[in-house]
Amino acid sequence: MIFKKAAILGIGLIGSSLARNLKQNNDVQTLAVYDKNTENLKKAQTLNLGDICTDNLEAAVADADVVIFATPVCAFGELAQNIKPYLKNGAIITDTGSVKQYSLQEIEKHLNKNDGFVIVGGHPVAGTEKSGPENGFASLFKGRWCILTPDENSTPEAITKVTQMWEHCGMLVDTMQAAHHDKVMAAVSHLPQLIAYSIVGTVADLEGYEHKEIIKYSAGGFRDFTRIAGSDPTMWRDIFLTNKHTVLELIQRFVEDLIALERNIRWDESDKLFALFKRTQKIRKDVIEAKQDQPEHEKRLLEESKTQGNPK
Repeated sequence: MIFKKAAILGIGLIGSSLARNLKQNNDVQTLAVYDKNTENLKKAQTLNLGDICTDNLEAAVADADVVIFATPVCAFGELAQNIKPYLKNGAIITDTGSVKQYSLQEIEKHLNKNDGFVIVGGHPVAGTEKSGPENGFASLFKGRWCILTPDENSTPEAITKVTQMWEHCGMLVDTMQAAHHDKVMAAVSHLPQLIAYSIVGTVADLEGYEHKEIIKYSAGGFRDFTRIAGSDPTMWRDIFLTNKHTVLELIQRFVEDLIALERNIRWDESDKLFALFKRTQKIRKDVIEAKQDQPEHEKRLLEESKTQGNPK
């Protein structure tokens, strides 16, 4: 057992998947889950995701050894301010946000070492396009990376406990500075997501194409883009607005590369096209060999989760 009491704030896909792990792994004596969304809370109660399922922050975080922020990142500041009066001295504060500089700044405005709290930033790099507690499953994190972003005020004991929590979920744990994390995620996650939204929107708005044709013949690339674009709009709105400077830099780089590719096609520069496609094919091979092929990973784990059922 790592914690006597843990509190998860936000019981969506990530929060509910973590809750399943904490209960199944016996890593907590008491697990409290909080959500202000009534429907999510009802589902959490039905699925027995916590010993305490509540929309009352005091009931959720009182006496908690660790509090995990698992809401969209724009809610972090208000949550941190509201839970401060109820936290016990020495409580560990961690999160699941995919933008670390903003999320940690928002938390540290209200909770810091001077108040007796220890903050260890965290980001489990896992997920599906689905949201809500009913779509979580314990094996979601298996074989994936969790990036921790501790700072000079994060104690070794707190880092060890947060590391153990994620390792028990089956994750590989790495650490990096918050600013570097945001640059990496902007490149491998945020920009691809933005491109997916853009492409699906562009195709949907094309003149001369009926909606039923777009749906009927959606195969290969467009189908995969619609999967990505089906993700939680609130979460992604917050990500783009809170990591905007890094994302904007990458958008500019992408536009320049796209213009260069357009020129290659216009002037029949077959050698340049082939060289690019060959290089990107190698990257795809490396991703598969690193066992980070997300769609296949998700498909396999979702199938496993159906046989495991929900926590009792």
